[in-house]
Amino acid sequence: MIPERYREQISGILSCFDRMISQGTLPGWCYDQGMTAFLYARQIKIFDYPRFAQTLREKVRENAERIAEENGIAIEFIRKADAFRKEKRIKDIVKVRGEQPGLVHIFSAMESCTSYKPWHDKKTGKTSLKYDSGKCLHYYFYFIDKTFGLCYLRVPTWAPFRLQFYMNGHNWLATKLTKRKISYVLRENAFLSIDDFAKAQELSDRIKVSDLHRALDGFAQKYCPVFQEYGLTYHWSTMQVEYATDIVFKRQADLRVLYDQIVRTAIHSVKPENIATFLGRKLHANYQGELGNNFNTRIQGTRIKHHMGASSIKMYDKFGIILRIETTTNDVSEFKHYREVRSRSGETIHKTAPMKKNIYSLFELTAIFKASNRRYLEFISTFDDQSRGVKNLERISKPVETEDRSYKGFNLFSPDDLKLFEILARGEFNINGLQNKSLRRHVPETNTAAMTRILKRLHVHGLIRKVGRTYKYYLTRLGKAVITAGLTIRNMSVIPQLAHA
Repeated sequence: MIPERYREQISGILSCFDRMISQGTLPGWCYDQGMTAFLYARQIKIFDYPRFAQTLREKVRENAERIAEENGIAIEFIRKADAFRKEKRIKDIVKVRGEQPGLVHIFSAMESCTSYKPWHDKKTGKTSLKYDSGKCLHYYFYFIDKTFGLCYLRVPTWAPFRLQFYMNGHNWLATKLTKRKISYVLRENAFLSIDDFAKAQELSDRIKVSDLHRALDGFAQKYCPVFQEYGLTYHWSTMQVEYATDIVFKRQADLRVLYDQIVRTAIHSVKPENIATFLGRKLHANYQGELGNNFNTRIQGTRIKHHMGASSIKMYDKFGIILRIETTTNDVSEFKHYREVRSRSGETIHKTAPMKKNIYSLFELTAIFKASNRRYLEFISTFDDQSRGVKNLERISKPVETEDRSYKGFNLFSPDDLKLFEILARGEFNINGLQNKSLRRHVPETNTAAMTRILKRLHVHGLIRKVGRTYKYYLTRLGKAVITAGLTIRNMSVIPQLAHA
């Protein structure tokens, strides 16, 4: 494992929730038939719905204007969606106002929203509401909470008032560390240092979702109070969750050499079946979703991302001193766990089932996402230091004589040798070893005798070793180092193209 190999250069490791976006819906209003039933119960005519919604819109606008006036803030209307980044504007404001709790700023913008329209069915003679879509004014209330740090609540001015809440789990953990009087250095969304990493991890693992639930209800009451007069309460679910494992190095120089090697090796080594394994899933032959790798060069540095459906796992360096592995999902139901399930007959049973989308699944996600990051870390830890491989490239390029026979060296600019090295770099062979038949699955045009000669050539050059009396081979340390270094050098010309993928 990388943590053991570089123990002296690492100051600590921490796994923690990062970006978290929750959605609030009103159970009685969030679907057309529910809103229809609500209007009938209140004896409000279906075709009077627009007037009813208009009244609520005015109340939301008046509440926003009142809050802005009380805090001495002017609501900033965004005319074009790409005019500027809201996060950048908020960061600039915080630099001036300070990081004390309270309202930071309010944006408003015309954005798409879910709506309903009155509908009369001539065949059945029934009048009801049907789903519709349109645009309405949205408010973004940015504020610094004493527990959750910088957050925002997105509030639409049109029913059914579907809310969106953002926070960062690192800020939540920072509050806990402060209460326990554990010193730390937090920069944006990463801890550069913590006096007690073990205690910090313990606090991170023991999140109380009920505390978040109470806070969300309070934010909704403050910034979108119109639902209270009808005795409704919000249901909160997860929209997007990021869970990061940070390996904090003592010096940037120590991480720089390691990171450059593993990120470029991962580009060639991580295959679709590996991605599924990282995320705790199985790749079936009939899988229809998107699956693949992306390598990006950003202002902050480089990042490799492996995605499968609505979930992904990525690796990048943070501030040049933190190696971050992060699992992200936009649909928590893609993950399964053992839980209580109610069958159609009404019987309650326990079985493995998709995770529920409500915020109380966050506690279960902690263990699932931490395991996902750990599997990825274990995989990249199998990569050897390629600096030794570079020194040995010349060695394996020369012919070797044994048993009165000469075996030619390897040339990475030979299509056949390059293809062979790319196959050997597959992660499955690091774990399961390789055999004549397992290699031939990837080169079906090669017969058994020809593959035997290839294995012999690899063996005499010291790139593989035989295990016991079986016909199974494993890459030697020399083999791993040479193949990793060789593929990196040979494929350097591919990197710029991947960067724009």
